[in-house]
Amino acid sequence: MFLHQHPYPPFIPENSVKLIVGTIPPPRFSTGDLFSDDVDFCYGSKFGLLWPILDRIFDLNLKYENTNHAILQRKNFLIQNRIGICDVIESCARGKVDASDVGMDQIKMRNLLNHIIKNKDITTLLFMGGNSKNGPEYLFRKLIKPLGLELINKSAGRPKIHELHLEGRKIKTISLISPSSAANRSIGGDPYYKMQKKANKNYTTLDFRVEQFRNHFT
Repeated sequence: MFLHQHPYPPFIPENSVKLIVGTIPPPRFSTGDLFSDDVDFCYGSKFGLLWPILDRIFDLNLKYENTNHAILQRKNFLIQNRIGICDVIESCARGKVDASDVGMDQIKMRNLLNHIIKNKDITTLLFMGGNSKNGPEYLFRKLIKPLGLELINKSAGRPKIHELHLEGRKIKTISLISPSSAANRSIGGDPYYKMQKKANKNYTTLDFRVEQFRNHFT
C-alpha cells in the first residue's frame, strides 16, 4: 500500500477572493520523481491542463519546466489575481500507484473550512472537478456534512453552481470540468461541445475548458 502525502501546503495569498480546490497531485510529486517539464508546484504536471488553460486566458507566457522561474511565474499570477490554492486532501492510501481519484483509500482531508474562515475575503471556491466519487466537490460535501452544512443548488447547468452559508458569509462554489485529461470523455458527450465540434472540426476539449474557465476566473 502506497501512502500518498500531499507535497504542498495551501498557497493562499493575502486578500484572496477565489480558492482553487482540487484533490491531490500525482504520486511522483510526493516522491520527487518529476519529469523535466513538470513544474514543482500545485497543478504542475506536464499532463495537467490548469496552467495551459490559464496561460491562454491571461496570456501569461508560462514556462513548462522544472525550474524556480516557472514556479515564481505561477505564484506571481496567483498573488496578482488574489487567487489561492488549497486542495481538499492531506493524504491517502493507494493500492496502485497512479493518480486516479477513484483509487484513493483511507483519505485524510485538510480542514479546508478553517482556511476559508481565516481568509475572510474568499467569496468563491473553484472545484477542479465535480461530484463524482472522490472528486473535490464530492469530498467537500463529506467534509461539511457532519457540521450540518450543505451546498445549496443555484444552477442546474454546467458548470454546477452552489452556495455555502458559513458564519454569516455566502460562499459560491463552482464545479468546473476537471483539468485532467481523464475528463475528455465527459466533455466529448457534452451537447455544447458536440455543437461546437460540428461547426468547427478544429474545436478541442482544451477550447471547451478555456471557455468555461474564462467565465469564472475573470
